[in-house]
Amino acid sequence: MLRLLDRCEEVMIATLIAMATMLIFLSVSHRFAIGFAADLVGYARAHEMERLATFARSVFRAVNELKMTWAQEACIYLFVWMAKFGAAYGVRTGIHVGVDILAERLQGAARRTITTVAMSGGVIFTAILTWIGSDFVWHVRSGGQTSPDLEMPMWIVYLAVPLGSALMCFRFVQALAHYLRTGEVAHHDHASVEGLEDEAGDLAKGGHA
Repeated sequence: MLRLLDRCEEVMIATLIAMATMLIFLSVSHRFAIGFAADLVGYARAHEMERLATFARSVFRAVNELKMTWAQEACIYLFVWMAKFGAAYGVRTGIHVGVDILAERLQGAARRTITTVAMSGGVIFTAILTWIGSDFVWHVRSGGQTSPDLEMPMWIVYLAVPLGSALMCFRFVQALAHYLRTGEVAHHDHASVEGLEDEAGDLAKGGHA
């Protein structure tokens, strides 16, 4: 079950990134095409090229009819969702930036205590965010607020806060339980990046050769 949750989390983040990237590409291409068509109309008029001017005007009208004003708003919402679930992924994999200079200097029970307190603080903080976020989403849904361009219910957008915070809280609980059981804290390992370990091995072999 946990493996399925991990996989769904990764697929969701990758999908959100892909969708946002594609929307940004289409939006930029759309603006470039409009500008290019307008410049082509001006060039054709200046050089009295009626056929080219007619063609450029038809292209301009066709591209201009494809309204992309909603793309920026959609990208913002996609990045909001990606950030919230990406934060939970960061807790699971240990890639969040943290100030651990004190914990690294301590040993034994003192180190275990301060690490447990820090992780417990993450659990409490994200639990509070989940509760406040859920209450906020409930009130927004009751108010019937919609987004300016997409005209979608804003409670769907804000739903990223309680859902992402709840998943992040679960990941903190998971990390805390793992630490209490094994004494190990999840941390990012460069060797775990696919392809990087093989590349390092090839370099080492080259050096020995």
